[in-house]
Amino acid sequence: MARLAVVGLGNMGGRIARRLAACGHDVIGLDARAGRAAEWGVVEAPDLAAAAATGLVLLSLPSSREVEAVVLGKGGLLEHAGPGLTVVDLTTAEPASTRRLHAELAARGATLLDAGISGGPGPAADGTLTLMVGGDAAALERVRPVLAAVGSKLVHLGGPGNGHAAKAVNHFLNAMNLAASAEALVVGVAAGLDAAALLEVIQAASGRNFATEVRLPRILDGDYQDGALSSALMVKDLDVYAALAAAVGASATLVAPARAVYELALEQGLGDQGANRVVDVVGDLAGGIRLRRSAP
Repeated sequence: MARLAVVGLGNMGGRIARRLAACGHDVIGLDARAGRAAEWGVVEAPDLAAAAATGLVLLSLPSSREVEAVVLGKGGLLEHAGPGLTVVDLTTAEPASTRRLHAELAARGATLLDAGISGGPGPAADGTLTLMVGGDAAALERVRPVLAAVGSKLVHLGGPGNGHAAKAVNHFLNAMNLAASAEALVVGVAAGLDAAALLEVIQAASGRNFATEVRLPRILDGDYQDGALSSALMVKDLDVYAALAAAVGASATLVAPARAVYELALEQGLGDQGANRVVDVVGDLAGGIRLRRSAP
């Protein structure tokens, strides 16, 4: 079993830390909010020096800004980096920033793997996330036993930053599918269709996607999964995708309409709630429609 630290104990990081501890790993945790480690059942690390001393640090933070602060800031991981330290960044981060941090840590003999994750809080808790990993293949093999405890599918995508690039692409589709599916069902209900019957049709037809398969059936029963990714983070992730597209000279024409939906959620004070709340935001634009399963 490994000794490791998890930095960032929010909805995802906390569940990952708890899962790793349950699998027998020796886990310490660190978060900007004191006491969070105890909430997730792991020992609280006093500082980043203690985290680095474990030899394996997993980062689960809101954005590249926080990752850069943890790595490059005063008392950060870079100050305590040396041969043998492996940092695995699970954040949905900007690939360009990730590659810079990889170079900084490599200069100290340390290794950075970028490992975008997908699946949400449930898979984080039961160890069935998908991990998209960029960086040194040999380093991935060294930490694979740890990552396998939280991810049922690990795909190595090549060099530094490639894991985060894959996550940005995937998350654009995630955001677009939710926004488009919400709008489609609202239009259908406005046209007189039953929401559950329409969803059943979509599920058996070419419009099906993750939102129609996983999100919307629960929303129809009133479960918005508010512990999942927030609308504010969805906007941030769309910006990461747009920046990636711009950096490689590719078109990203669909970012703006998708982003506009989640921005409306922010304007309504729903930014910190689960992104699934956009179904109500879209419903409000159609006169207050709510997607609910009709009584049998």
